[in-house]
Parts: sequence; structure tokens; C-alpha cells
Amino acid sequence: MQWGPRTGEVVATALAGLGLALAVLVVDPVGRVLVGGAALLLLGLALRDAVLRPRVRTGPDGVTVRALAGRTTIPWPHVRARVRVQRRWGLQARTLELEDRTDDAVLVVLGRRELGTDPGTVAEALQTGGAAG
Repeated sequence: MQWGPRTGEVVATALAGLGLALAVLVVDPVGRVLVGGAALLLLGLALRDAVLRPRVRTGPDGVTVRALAGRTTIPWPHVRARVRVQRRWGLQARTLELEDRTDDAVLVVLGRRELGTDPGTVAEALQTGGAAG
């Protein structure tokens, strides 16, 4: 199984970045800096999401997580997947924490946008996959 950002969200982010990049042509100099920075941020996010697909993949060896620095594989016996719920500013954020319970102690935190689905769904799939794997 594999999880990654939804294609529609990646395309929408890229289009918003391109729209802001075009808006740079019609705003004042101070606005160019602000709008240009926002355009670069959105285009960078879209590029990262497109390159790092799928973000999480399961296989017979364990769970592999892709990042800009490379891939990290956590063997099934050492995978600990849990969902953390945090409340800030009246909003609730659910994240998936993947932990390697060996001496190498790796902690990967992924949100719904990076997974393309609810982190709880992914955690359940990883727990059942780990029991079967």
C-alpha cells in the first residue's frame, strides 16, 4: 500500500502558485516581494509533493518514507504508528507519527496533506500490515 499527496491538491497548489507569479506583474514593488514570495512557496510545495510521490509505502521489508534527504525504511518489527491530536487556535490537527523502536530511533511526523488521507486510516492500515508482515 502507498500514500501520498492527492493529485488534485498538487495541481491546485501549482496553479495557485502560477497565478500569484502572474500577479507579480501587476502589483506595486512592495507587493511584488510579498506576492512573489507566496508564489515561490506554493510552487516549491507543489514541486516537493510531485517529486516525493508516494510519501509512504509498505512492503515486505517494512515501511518506507520518502523525504528530500532520501528514503527511510523502518522494519516491520520496529514500526510504531500512532496518531497524535493537537489543538491550537481553535483548530484540531491530526498527525501520524512513525517511530523506529531501535537504537537508530527515527521519528517521522506526517499530516493529512502529505498522506492524502486521514492519518488514523493510515495508522490502522500500518498496524494490520505490520501484524501480517
